[in-house]
Amino acid sequence: MLNRLQHNITVGVPFFLVTLAATAVCGADPVNIGGHLELFVDDHLIADIQGDVKQQVMQPEPREVVFETGEPWEGNTSGYYTVFEDEGLFRMIYRGWQHDEKMKAAHKEITCYAESKDGVQWTKPKLGIFEWNGSKQNNIVWLGAGTHNFTAFRDSNPAAPAESKYKAFGGIGDYGKGLVPFSSPDCIHWTQTQEKPVISHGAFDSQNLAFWDTDRKQYRAYWRYFSESKVRAIRTATSTDFIHWENEADLTYSEGTPDEHLYTNAVQKYFRAPHLFVGFPTRYEPESQQVEPIFMSSRDGVHFRRYAEPVIPRTAPKDRNHNRSNYMVWGMFQLPNEPGEISVYGTENYYEKTPGRVRRFVYRVDGFVALRAGADGGQITTKPLAIEGKRLLLNYVVKSGGSLTVETLNNAGEVIGKSHPLAGDAIDAPVQWETSPPFSSANWQLRFTMKNADLYSIQID
Repeated sequence: MLNRLQHNITVGVPFFLVTLAATAVCGADPVNIGGHLELFVDDHLIADIQGDVKQQVMQPEPREVVFETGEPWEGNTSGYYTVFEDEGLFRMIYRGWQHDEKMKAAHKEITCYAESKDGVQWTKPKLGIFEWNGSKQNNIVWLGAGTHNFTAFRDSNPAAPAESKYKAFGGIGDYGKGLVPFSSPDCIHWTQTQEKPVISHGAFDSQNLAFWDTDRKQYRAYWRYFSESKVRAIRTATSTDFIHWENEADLTYSEGTPDEHLYTNAVQKYFRAPHLFVGFPTRYEPESQQVEPIFMSSRDGVHFRRYAEPVIPRTAPKDRNHNRSNYMVWGMFQLPNEPGEISVYGTENYYEKTPGRVRRFVYRVDGFVALRAGADGGQITTKPLAIEGKRLLLNYVVKSGGSLTVETLNNAGEVIGKSHPLAGDAIDAPVQWETSPPFSSANWQLRFTMKNADLYSIQID
């Protein structure tokens, strides 16, 4: 219903029909948000937008280079990085690979490991597991099948045995193309669980991944395939044991989303709101072989809202504007002493004479998409919301000369609460009320009146 009332008035629909539409929204079944943190990454909560307001996908701020692949067993085509936090330690799994000036592979692909205490300074421990050019003084953790795109995760399934606390997928060509499973007790010593692929319907030359979905109590996998129109696309499936996969489905998108090549997917649960899936698929241009990560979100893991603007453009620093030099790393987290930021990572300098690199980028917490009001201002009205709690928390920025207020509406569309004007920059800030709404009421609409302001998320606790 975005802008529907405004549109109806513009085209001359009788006023009583407009009023009827508004009444229908107020009388609709409420969206149950409970005490969940809710982001404005889609239209799940939004009933109406009026005036100079839109959903704006945000770009994370570039920071420092945190990793470089300068070891002899790594190289300029190292890639498919995975990063995750593990009880205070940050872990990285990635592919080591080198190509010469003619783009010919200089050595075989390998799987490597790195770790960090702060997510910025990464070390490559000398693990002594596999020999490389006569020495085991390296950080190689796998040399067998699946090294091209070995993608690991920490299994948060409480039923997972200690010997498979970490799991991974690797793509192979033997026994038919597909993904084979791996397990590890420590993320360093890996065992191939079986030789036959557990997922075989697809095209697996990509970073194919899986994780434990804490909300649905199942494993979720995402991998690449070619659609009927021969476009690189994304497919998903679920499993209860990481071996037997079912419910295969091709991802779908909001109406009007263009059919584009998507190479990697980087789908994960958003740790502050784990009922949401967020992804950073890499848009691929076959003619130039250039890539740019974009943003998408979902509430069921299959149907996504996908935005067109790149989140890390090829103009971002540095060496991104050439062949495959701008992939998104899979993973995100809050670093120690940075509670207001989320760190993500992107690759750069691929296929060049010098080693490849990984750069850190920083989002504001919940800052993937903003409800952004411009200089002319406008209003956003939510659908009826079933609430639980006694406070309304907002994540917002009001710029110089801007304004932001929130009202609560009852089932009849009447104002039953109004905030004091909000100002400045706040995350999880409780709203102060000029007229306090009855929090015992379980069915509200929220109406935000904004000018030169961004609104990222809400929560009632």
